[in-house]
Amino acid sequence: MRAAAVQLNATTDKDRNLATADRLVREAADRGAQLVLLPEKWALLGSADDLRAGAEALDGPAVSWARAVAAELGIDLVAGSLTLRGGADGVLANTSVHVGPDGAIRATYRKLHMFDVEVDGHVYRESEVETAGEEVVVSATGDGVELGLSVCYDLRFPELYRALAARGARVLCVPSAFTLATTRDHWEVLVRARAIEDQAFVVAANQIGEHGHGMRSGGRSLIVDPWGVVLAAAPDRECAIVADLDLDALADVRRRLPALASRRPQELY
Repeated sequence: MRAAAVQLNATTDKDRNLATADRLVREAADRGAQLVLLPEKWALLGSADDLRAGAEALDGPAVSWARAVAAELGIDLVAGSLTLRGGADGVLANTSVHVGPDGAIRATYRKLHMFDVEVDGHVYRESEVETAGEEVVVSATGDGVELGLSVCYDLRFPELYRALAARGARVLCVPSAFTLATTRDHWEVLVRARAIEDQAFVVAANQIGEHGHGMRSGGRSLIVDPWGVVLAAAPDRECAIVADLDLDALADVRRRLPALASRRPQELY
């Protein structure tokens, strides 16, 4: 399987964001990608008020575009994450959407861990806008490759990724808007650790650049193999990176070093 991670700079300009996503997804498909991952909040990234005002429904313009382009290109598209409005009460959630090659929505995942932190002098309070999810979600591509869905800050919680691996995930998707400071100091370490400890491929698409309101993302999108080897890394610009995921090699790693099979959760955890 060939996979791609799209790195872009989203702002409150939804038309520009969508045009950039469309261009880079098509570029990835032209380079043979069968699975394409967009970053967190690729359709709109801004202040709390911007996110509330720009929230869409699952049948809104952003997901409708994702469904149409996936069907046109015949790819699995994990549309990063978006602030989606759902349910009778109109709750907002940071939601990742997996669309299959037929344009059908295969899975949705609501971010479990809210980014309520202070980083580099900037305070983030994601829970003031969005509600945390309650489900671990594994989806599958049109070819039956299991995808573990996650979003950004989730990367710091290894128990989620172990649960995804235990449910059969072979590719872990990490759409992100990691801050500049945490990208610099933590991003690659965390991405590679999740790949090594869960013996899975990790496709991690990060935002890059200034988003306004004091927010900056660090880029360096990565595709990492189950041994922790970086297969592709993004330069400091909007782009798509592509790598081949050797699923036979993954199976061999799990056979030769059976860390997942050697777990003893029933006795100790």
